[in-house]
Amino acid sequence: MESKSTCPVTRRALVVDDYHGVKVADPYRWLEDDTSLEVQQWIDEQNECFQRHISGNPKRQDLKDRLTQLWHYSRCSVPEYVEGLYYAWRNNGLQNQSVLYRMTGLDDEGGIVFDPNLLSEDGTIAVESWDFSPKGNYLAYSLSSSGSDWQTIKVLNPHTGEILPDELHHVKFSDKTWLPDEIGFYYSRYPAPGEDTVLKYEARNSLVYLHMLGQEQAEDMLIHKDPEHPDWDFRFSTDENKKWAFMSAHYSTLFKNRLHFKLLAKMDSPWLPIAEDFEEGYQVIGVIEDTAYISTQKDAPFGKVMSLKLSESGASDMQTVIPDRGETLEYVYLASNHLICFYLRHATNRVMVFKPDGELLREVMLPAPGSVSDVSAKQDREEFFLQFTSMLYPASVLRCDLSEENPGVWFSPKIDFPLNDYETIQVFYPSKDGAQVPLFVTHRKGLQRNGSNPVLLYGYGGFNISMTPSFSVQILTWLENGGVWAEACLRGGGEYGEAWHKAGMLENKQNVFDDFIAAAEFLINGKYTSKEKLGIMGGSNGGLLTGACLTQRPDLYGSVVVTRPVLDMLRYHLFTAGRYWTGEYGCSDDPEQFRFLYKYSPLHNVKMNTAYPSTLIMTADTDDRVVPGQARKFAATLQAADAGENPIFVRIEKSAGHGHGMPVGKLIEEKADLLTFLLASLAG
Repeated sequence: MESKSTCPVTRRALVVDDYHGVKVADPYRWLEDDTSLEVQQWIDEQNECFQRHISGNPKRQDLKDRLTQLWHYSRCSVPEYVEGLYYAWRNNGLQNQSVLYRMTGLDDEGGIVFDPNLLSEDGTIAVESWDFSPKGNYLAYSLSSSGSDWQTIKVLNPHTGEILPDELHHVKFSDKTWLPDEIGFYYSRYPAPGEDTVLKYEARNSLVYLHMLGQEQAEDMLIHKDPEHPDWDFRFSTDENKKWAFMSAHYSTLFKNRLHFKLLAKMDSPWLPIAEDFEEGYQVIGVIEDTAYISTQKDAPFGKVMSLKLSESGASDMQTVIPDRGETLEYVYLASNHLICFYLRHATNRVMVFKPDGELLREVMLPAPGSVSDVSAKQDREEFFLQFTSMLYPASVLRCDLSEENPGVWFSPKIDFPLNDYETIQVFYPSKDGAQVPLFVTHRKGLQRNGSNPVLLYGYGGFNISMTPSFSVQILTWLENGGVWAEACLRGGGEYGEAWHKAGMLENKQNVFDDFIAAAEFLINGKYTSKEKLGIMGGSNGGLLTGACLTQRPDLYGSVVVTRPVLDMLRYHLFTAGRYWTGEYGCSDDPEQFRFLYKYSPLHNVKMNTAYPSTLIMTADTDDRVVPGQARKFAATLQAADAGENPIFVRIEKSAGHGHGMPVGKLIEEKADLLTFLLASLAG
């Protein structure tokens, strides 16, 4: 067990809010201000406190060396076919960012097209998304700096390597939808922040523009705006043949949207409706001879595929092509005008191929129970690619062909680790209310269930996101050091359709925490581990999960890791993307929703004079998705309330965001600190 390390006492201030007649203190409100010199000093002091503690552990350097060794294996994305050429992102293992290669064929080693590692010395500039023009003469790509969600769009000539002068700002999560003649593309952006902008993270009044190559952004043509609905986001897309345009409107992360269409050649005509409300989600799969294929959960809680005829006068003849099959339909692609459907069965993927009329052609046989993490397919080609992974299966690329029964392995990484010495099993355990919850458990073969194994329990439980098996060097290092990795598929996710999701959102959010606590008790009662040797970990919404479970059952764990977390459930919606999450969590502005938010909000349920387990709160200074102020306030609150002997630290990464695009060097340092902390807490 680690010994307690004393961090500086954090200043308190008299700040009290009135929520519907309930007075709520917020003494560390000042820690929300990223620009404050006092906050910067607090960050430095807290980081120094943690580093003094972690650097004194002799295992830390060994763990970093082993992580570096394991991370040094080649990786490759699914290849994208563009006009007779293939493009793929490769990494030799320790490159901070992957490099784009062009290949004349699948047996070609290829040559470098674009190396993002040359954009910054520390590797903190990352390519977040990219879109080739129809004939492959241009590549529009989005750059993120220091992990920010804000992106800059630039354009590259992939044949010459020339970067064009075009540069577009004020962008988040936008596609780049090219015109058929490649002279420009559509994209979404937000207004430039004015001098009176108070919150630097604010993003409202989504706009859709057409950018023509060679012109300044100020000259871009405004295609769509809706000032009456400033919280709606708009996404523009077309079918692969560039005949039909689609406009999707979103206002939350609930995957529910409005959907309209028109002829791309007649952009001055009115938008025609497919769905005019936000009751369900509608994702356009593609268009075959003016028949649009759309996936939706409308009257299909696990998802279905429907078709409808498109014309200049409107949509008609809506039909169900592939009905709800009782398994979660995650996404659908078109290959040679066939529907490639990706389902979840007990949190592992199945791939089914259907003809356009809905007749099942075959199932694509995957190597093992696991996850399809990426797909590359073209509507007019029989060939398509899947990236497959599992806990003990590094991400490999499978080449599939509609004319062949089974896929072949196009790329398989080689890693210096005895994977066959370990195994993953799936078990089911009862939650507090009797719901059966899946749990993946990975450990060395022949594990002795005697209650003495250090176990790390991981979960998420929200936003309809499913927890499926995936490969991680961090997991391997944990296993190698005698640990057991357990991953729970909690309610709130999408593992069993929309009912499973709804059972863990809004007023039902406590079910998620109950599921996770029940998983901890299952592992203890099953003699996998003991309370003293059980750790829990989660990030983002999973940070809310571990924060809530920490405050509700501090007696149940030996260690807790709370990463880039949502923790202040009364104020989260006031910052960055938080407003999108009110459909999932609720909002304290609503009296009824305030009551259940306040009841479980981790920040507001820390109890004074309580002995808390060893706790590490991890965030990043430029996280503009889940603002780091929440983690800072929670750390200060927990440190002030703790009456035990276990250490409570906050680690704040510099020049990093929510985790996406993080350079390998920073990842290795972060994971070395994390594993050192956990092993000292649970295996010492």
